Amino acid sequence: MKLRLSSLLLLAALCARGHAQQPQGAVEALRSLCSQPANHTAFTFDHNMLQVAEGYIDDGSEGKRAFAALNSITVENFHYHEPAFYLPESMSALVAVYNAAGWKHLVNQNAPPRESASPHAPITDLWLHFRSGEIDDVTVLVRGQREMNLIEVSGALRPLDLVHLSGHFGIPKIDPNAVMVPAPPGK
Repeated sequence: MKLRLSSLLLLAALCARGHAQQPQGAVEALRSLCSQPANHTAFTFDHNMLQVAEGYIDDGSEGKRAFAALNSITVENFHYHEPAFYLPESMSALVAVYNAAGWKHLVNQNAPPRESASPHAPITDLWLHFRSGEIDDVTVLVRGQREMNLIEVSGALRPLDLVHLSGHFGIPKIDPNAVMVPAPPGK
């Protein structure tokens, strides 16, 4: 356990460069998303770290191709002591920031809109940024009752690569019951 903690601290210290670029204003909108303070933890795997870790991944040639295409993965966790209330106006501001920067927003069609502010089950928002027909950045926001996670993935990815990457490096497993659809205008 002590070795694992030391390894994680070393890993975090080495991660100063190469993470996905959030649109301007996204950090501020994210920080104001919940009505209460949070314990915040974050770490980044840069390209060099991902190349080393790729050797431990046994996911076939397609999985290896997906990992080779990565520049970085950043995971942020916000833990709340009380059930979270996500401010709708702050979520709207976050969505507007990503939309203004040309990102495509997808939401889970099965998530009830009335639970957006105080979810009983996790709610997932997915933003994709495209460059020359490939996905170059992905942001996943998972809002739960007492925890919020933000996962940012940067690299030259194909949509199928997201399936191969799910479940590794803090990237959530793809929920087979989720039906991700384009977010309605203004959401």
